Amino acid sequence: MDEKPHQRKASFLATMKAVFWSFFGVRKRRDYESDAANLNPVHVIIAGLIGAALFIGLLLLAVRFAVSQ
Repeated sequence: MDEKPHQRKASFLATMKAVFWSFFGVRKRRDYESDAANLNPVHVIIAGLIGAALFIGLLLLAVRFAVSQ
């Protein structure tokens, strides 16, 4: 009865890579299935928040650059 929960073995860097590609919507089915089996859901949430913050920051920089010209 002492079953250990399934350990997710992907690193945070692998999670960031998967989230980066998901922002573009480009992912092979094989890679998606591998991600679903190996990525830690908490890492995915954190990486998604970091990715969204970076995206918003880049948009703000682009707007400031365009307005200053």
